[in-house]
Amino acid sequence: MAALSFSAQAKEGKTMKLYIQQKVFSWVDRFTVMDEAGRDKYYVEGELFSFGKKLHLYDMAGAERAFIQQKVFSFLPRYFVFVEGMEIAEIVKELTFLRPRYSIEGLGWEINGSFWAHDYEIVQGSRPIVTIHKEWMTWGDCYEMDIADERDEIVALSVVLAIDCVMAAEAAANS
Repeated sequence: MAALSFSAQAKEGKTMKLYIQQKVFSWVDRFTVMDEAGRDKYYVEGELFSFGKKLHLYDMAGAERAFIQQKVFSFLPRYFVFVEGMEIAEIVKELTFLRPRYSIEGLGWEINGSFWAHDYEIVQGSRPIVTIHKEWMTWGDCYEMDIADERDEIVALSVVLAIDCVMAAEAAANS
């Protein structure tokens, strides 16, 4: 795995918000990611007939910006994030009994907060990377992401999508 530091480069860029709206009834994962103005910025598409969960993140011009793949034969849920064909992160659900906990390997990022309430943040040391908040009382899942530095946008979005895959699989297994 490449040890890239996407957030420790140069000066900080501007902050931004993204919104993820997932559809309730869909055979295949396909949803858009919108910017603060409500314009479509990315779309996410899953593979229907694949071994393990696979998601592709595309910009609106159709260029793939990231790829998320589940490790199929693993005791605990594990997802890999690829950007420009390079594996840049591995998201692992840790074994805990009281509340869910995840680790991000390869970026030096940590996750804090409440996953059950869908209110958490990803930080690097004391520097915030992204804050995630679930909008309640919406049709389908709607998440607001507040990204501290626009240069972390693709990686932060991909990590959040991988965590959402784990949470959705657990919810489906428990129902």
